Amino acid sequence: MSAANMSTRTTHWRLHGTSVTGHRHRRDNAACQDAFQYRGTGPDTFLLAVADGAGSRPHSREGAQTAVELADLHFLPSSGLPDDPRDVEEFLRSRFTVLRAEFLRRTRPRPEDFATTLTVVIHTPRWLGYLSVGDGFAVLRAGTREGEPLFHLLPQPAPVSEYSNEAFFVTSDDVSRRLETACVLDEEVTGILLSTDGLTQAAVEFPGNHRKRAKHDFVSRVLGAMERTDIGAEQEEAELTRLLESRRLAADNADDKTLVRAVRGR
Repeated sequence: MSAANMSTRTTHWRLHGTSVTGHRHRRDNAACQDAFQYRGTGPDTFLLAVADGAGSRPHSREGAQTAVELADLHFLPSSGLPDDPRDVEEFLRSRFTVLRAEFLRRTRPRPEDFATTLTVVIHTPRWLGYLSVGDGFAVLRAGTREGEPLFHLLPQPAPVSEYSNEAFFVTSDDVSRRLETACVLDEEVTGILLSTDGLTQAAVEFPGNHRKRAKHDFVSRVLGAMERTDIGAEQEEAELTRLLESRRLAADNADDKTLVRAVRGR
């Protein structure tokens, strides 16, 4: 589902995604160039995906939508998922190779006009798989310390160069060398946040020495909102949209803002 807002439930997890158009695109009367997708296939098994179309490319919005649709198709295949966690990263890379080939086929003769990032999480009862191309990110809520939840920023692909903010895309020639993949084995994961780079300043902090970590307050607020019992789904959606469209977040980053989140039932 790549619509602006949607929510569904699996047996044990609640899934939700939303996108808002960034201040820069609203000012230029342009559409949101992000897309997202999520789908559950059974108890504790689901996919989350976000994509950010390259703003300088003429068909970036369509590229982002195509990327998340193909992620749903290829990372949750009808043939099933690996049982052995040791096979997960190879599975992710091989599935991405197939996805990219199909993306290039669909967007020829000029796939570069559809350039987009892509970040994917697949959750199963045994493992969590993660793949990222570009500057999207994922945060896990897992474990506690002194009664407070702990948040873990998954590794992001290295930048093109130390001094460059240039992103790379599904269509980039050297993308196979710049893929970031991970397999997480942690039964204490109770929340997942996946986002495009429009929320980097809100959700990620940089304490120095080239390190990054999740911002506790923001991620806790966004995931915790899904667990409130005092508001309904419509109010929850409205409050999240207000947050993402707020002047404070726009001042940090004027780009489109997209997130997909999942919380485990108690």
